[in-house]
Amino acid sequence: MTDQPPNGLPRYRVLTGPDDAKFCHRVSEALDLGYRLYGSPAVTFDGDQVIVAQAVLWRGDQG
Repeated sequence: MTDQPPNGLPRYRVLTGPDDAKFCHRVSEALDLGYRLYGSPAVTFDGDQVIVAQAVLWRGDQG
């Protein structure tokens, strides 16, 4: 594993979106690339649907 994320991606990212399979796949893809979960997910309701946010941090970073 390299010390930098691939494709110019930032070391720290916050993924957001509706709480659905597509969002779960995006988080899984980040983990497959070498990111790790950073903190707990945040969940809110926008009046129409549940929105979730999950921070991820590149594995080379300590935090």
